[in-house]
Amino acid sequence: MDILLYALLAGIGVALVAGPLGSFVVWRRMAYFSDTLAHSALLGVALGLVLSLPIPLMVVILCATLAVLLLLLQINQTLSADTLLGILAHTSLALGLFIVSFIKDIRIDLMAYLFGDLLSVTAQDLAWIYGGGLCILMTLILFWDSLLAVTVHEELARIEGVPVERIKLTLMLMLALVVAVAMKIVGVLLISALLIIPAATVRRHSNSPETMAIAASLCGMVAVIFGLSMSYHWDSPAGPSVVVACFVLFIGSQLIPVKTPQ
Repeated sequence: MDILLYALLAGIGVALVAGPLGSFVVWRRMAYFSDTLAHSALLGVALGLVLSLPIPLMVVILCATLAVLLLLLQINQTLSADTLLGILAHTSLALGLFIVSFIKDIRIDLMAYLFGDLLSVTAQDLAWIYGGGLCILMTLILFWDSLLAVTVHEELARIEGVPVERIKLTLMLMLALVVAVAMKIVGVLLISALLIIPAATVRRHSNSPETMAIAASLCGMVAVIFGLSMSYHWDSPAGPSVVVACFVLFIGSQLIPVKTPQ
């Protein structure tokens, strides 16, 4: 029962921060960016193993470096954003797999990093998840108005004195941190799903940004509970089960008619 309790607490902790951040990913159409960060996480895992450093720390450092690099490349406008994301995503994933293939003395479960290992969460993992999650939530609260301003109209926000590039970098760094936090839960290949699907599920039923952010967190928590229940009863992989539960909730939300104001 301790295993299930730790898994439940870990999943809820990740869903709590993935909801608001996922809302910004949906609003700003950054789904491909979150995929790129997720793919680069495997390179962070590989470097952590090679250098004998804490893997979550290496994932954060690598994802943050990638976010800064992408922002600089976008400012220079050398290539289009989707082209840059495609190059960075596939290169970092391939490089991570390339490095892992040469690690002979370290026994690792690559599938756990790719698809998550929710049932192996420890108390130390919970401390990392909730510590990182608290940092993300505090940053979100502090920069909420500026993030919304940049999301709604970037040029108008710039005219009003909002430091647009700094706010965009802050959002990217928060996404980098949530990727590292969520890696243990659903794995690097499914992190984007936990960010995007709950936010997309509640979008058409939300009447304000704050409502959508909170509802996305709640939706993610419900998906974690249902996903763990499926994993427990059917012996299915926990991470993918959570994502399947997210998708079922998304389909259900599309079948519910949207209430129109009278």
